[in-house]
Amino acid sequence: MLDTEGECAILKDEKDFEYYSKINHPWYLTLVEAGVKSVVLFPLRQGRELLGYIWVTNFDINDTLYIREVLELTTFFISSHIARYNIIQRLHRMSYTETLTGLPNRFASREYVESLIYSNTKFSAVSIDLNNFKSINDTLGFDAGNQVLAEIAKRWNAISVFDDPDADIFLSRTSGDEFLLVVKGYKNQEELLNIIDLYVNVLNERLTVDGCDLHVTASFGYAEFPTDADSADTLISHANAAMKEIKQANSSQHVLRFTPDIVRDEHILEVENMIRAAIENDTIFFNLQPQYDMDHKLRGFEALARMKDSYGNIISPGEFIPVAEKVGLIDRVDGIVFKKAGRFFGELLKKTGADLTLSINASVRHLMKNDFLSEIRELILTSDIPANKLEIEITESIMIDSAEKALRCIDEIKSMGIQIAIDDFGTGYSSLSYLNKFPATLLKIDKSFIDKMDTSESSRQYVASIISIGHILGFDVISEGVEEQEQIKTLREIGCDFIQGFVWGHPLSAEDSEKLVIAETSSNKQA
Repeated sequence: MLDTEGECAILKDEKDFEYYSKINHPWYLTLVEAGVKSVVLFPLRQGRELLGYIWVTNFDINDTLYIREVLELTTFFISSHIARYNIIQRLHRMSYTETLTGLPNRFASREYVESLIYSNTKFSAVSIDLNNFKSINDTLGFDAGNQVLAEIAKRWNAISVFDDPDADIFLSRTSGDEFLLVVKGYKNQEELLNIIDLYVNVLNERLTVDGCDLHVTASFGYAEFPTDADSADTLISHANAAMKEIKQANSSQHVLRFTPDIVRDEHILEVENMIRAAIENDTIFFNLQPQYDMDHKLRGFEALARMKDSYGNIISPGEFIPVAEKVGLIDRVDGIVFKKAGRFFGELLKKTGADLTLSINASVRHLMKNDFLSEIRELILTSDIPANKLEIEITESIMIDSAEKALRCIDEIKSMGIQIAIDDFGTGYSSLSYLNKFPATLLKIDKSFIDKMDTSESSRQYVASIISIGHILGFDVISEGVEEQEQIKTLREIGCDFIQGFVWGHPLSAEDSEKLVIAETSSNKQA
């Protein structure tokens, strides 16, 4: 018999069919129209929910029991697989849906962005961050903050269709008070900005939480595919960079498109923060690069600033030194290297009895500080380094930009017995009159000229001229960045006094520098 509650049903003869024809059962007409003479139906269930039936028709009555057993097993397996599929779908929704707002989360948004890139669809990723949201949490509590997020998401969602893959707008909550809006199908930038304005204007509507009227604003930064980036990670990163830029600007504008300059500025800020953290955590240190005379006898070392980030990774000086100069932190970096390298070198000379010189860079900013001379005096007093074994390197630009003040400072330094070296000579525009005024003892030729020396006769002549002028003015000359044996040969021929570079010595740790000095000292004694 057929059970309307969804249990097993068997119609095996005319008597059964005649009964259901009299009560006009909905199954009857379907079976008759299909020419069915006998049928076994078995329900598909998930818990108490009836999903449908599986049936076998026009069977031999003698096989009824067998068919029922087969159907029972079949429906069990099918129901189990349906249940498993539904669980997987539910887990998928949970993993790709943000629970507070019901919006897609950052995983869903990233997949969506990747799918658009794969289909080569023009679109923009818009990064949104609520302004001063922390103050809402701090003053009204996290529950109120959650209410604000949920309400804003609800309002924004009213103009977004996030569950339609063909929709022009996709909205997701990526973290905290940050959202990502993906817009496609717009004709031009004006139309895109009009769409973004819809989301800006929603925030102007009254928002009341716990009896408090709140005025919430947001910063919007966007980047377009394929113009601004060609991968999901880069595109979203660029949108975030634009958002942070407009947020930090504190202007009346709310929306900014990504430009390459933003990434450069953001990187500078990131490196600046690393430098400040390194100063705070005392992770700025020094390496020492050997300097030799032309007979490969050790003259001394140049102290080079090095830095570790918060994870202990070494940051390239080519990355952090220019930023330190740009943001006004180079004097603090210089000061740390002065103290650490000076004290180490003084102890090293005392321990080994070596006759060596320590060269330390002084930036323009550092040299122009009012307390620079006091810093030098303190270094000499608190370390064991003799003043005549200390050499301060200044750049050629000081002679032009701050000649009078620099000259007074350098005269004071010289009066202490400290040597002066002019670094990167040849890259500036100083005249011989300036050079003649400065009480320097050493000229350092920039690496850029050394690199071209053996491939360009004019560069070779230029280096030879600097050496000749230096000697006429009473300076020793050292060439930086020497990396080839052929360069050493050329520098010998044109009368260079000292060299510094990878060909004879990479920058060394304090420990390795000490080993080198001990080895050199022992070798000299044996000689």
